[in-house]
Amino acid sequence: MKPFRFGIVAGYSPDLTSWTAQAERVEKLGFDTLLATDPVGTADPFVLLGAAAAVTLDLTIGTFVLADPFRDARALGWQAQTLHQQTGGRFELGLGVGRPGAKAHTESLGREFGEPGERITRMAETIAHLKRSIDRPRLVLAGGGPKMLALAAQEADTLTFTWMPKTTEAEAESIVDRFRKLADERLPDIELGLNLMAVGDEPSPGIARWAGVDVPELAAAGAVTVLPADPGQAAERLLRWRERWGISYVTINSGYAEPFAAIAEEVRLAGG
Repeated sequence: MKPFRFGIVAGYSPDLTSWTAQAERVEKLGFDTLLATDPVGTADPFVLLGAAAAVTLDLTIGTFVLADPFRDARALGWQAQTLHQQTGGRFELGLGVGRPGAKAHTESLGREFGEPGERITRMAETIAHLKRSIDRPRLVLAGGGPKMLALAAQEADTLTFTWMPKTTEAEAESIVDRFRKLADERLPDIELGLNLMAVGDEPSPGIARWAGVDVPELAAAGAVTVLPADPGQAAERLLRWRERWGISYVTINSGYAEPFAAIAEEVRLAGG
C-alpha cells in the first residue's frame, strides 16, 4: 500500500500577501500539498504557485486541475517545466478538460472550448507533448467518467476520483473497480486519490449552492465525499478505504484545513 498524502485546495486570496500567508499556513499545519484551481478567482494559478513555492520549504504545489482548453500545449509545457525545475521537483501538474462553465473564459483567451470528446482527445495530445521530457512534473488527472478513467489508466501518475456529491460507498467501489481493471499492469504505479467536499455535518451555504445538496444530507446518507468530524472515526474510514480501494491521496478545500489536519495526524498515528 502507498503511504497517505494529504492536500489542500487553496481558497481565493485577494492579494499576494494573503496568498503566501495561506501557503505558509498549509505547510505549518503539516499538509503535503497545496493545490490551485484554474483560475484562482481571476488569477493565473502558475503565477500564484510560484509565489507559494518561494515562501515554503517542503510543500508540494500543484494545480487542481488545470483546464487544458485554456492553453496551448507548448506554452503549458514551458510553464510546467519551469515550475518543476525551479522548485526542485515540488510541482505536480493536475490536468483536466475544463468544467462546463469554463467555456466563456476559454473563448476570452481566443481559444475553442470544444465538445467533451474533443477536449479529451486534445488533452491526450497535450499529455503526449508533456511526456516528451523525461524529467517532467508528476501528472495528476481527475475524473470519474469512462473516457477520463480510460485516459488516466494509460497516462496518469495520480488519479483523483471526482465523484458526484451523493456517491455512496457501493457506487464508489464500482468506479474504483472499473478503473483498476482498465489500469491492469499499470495499477501498482498509479497513486489513487479522492477530493472531499466537507468534514462533519454542519451546513455550508457555499457547498449547497454548488452541489444542490447541503452537507448534513450528505453526511446522513454516508456519502464518500464527507468525512465524520471525529478524527478517530474519520481516520478509520480513510484507512479502510486505502485497504479496500487503494486510495491514499486525499484533498479538501481550504475551509476545512484545521479539522482535516487533525484527521491527517490521526491517520499518521495509526500507521498511515
